[in-house]
Amino acid sequence: MSTSIYTVTGMTCQHCVASVTTEVSRLDHVTAVEVDLDAGKVTVESTESIPEQAVIDAIQEAGYSAVAS
Repeated sequence: MSTSIYTVTGMTCQHCVASVTTEVSRLDHVTAVEVDLDAGKVTVESTESIPEQAVIDAIQEAGYSAVAS
């Protein structure tokens, strides 16, 4: 099991949370995505290590900026 945390900017509402969750959940091996809107953090759990850039790209696909924490 692998856990990664990302800092995301631009999220302002529950629609933002849903968009990020949907895009990141589509990545192979992801088992859980937790978005903390107030803190601007996304926690990704997966069965295998996922390249940071793949997660960042998924978050960008949802329309937001992200960096690994």
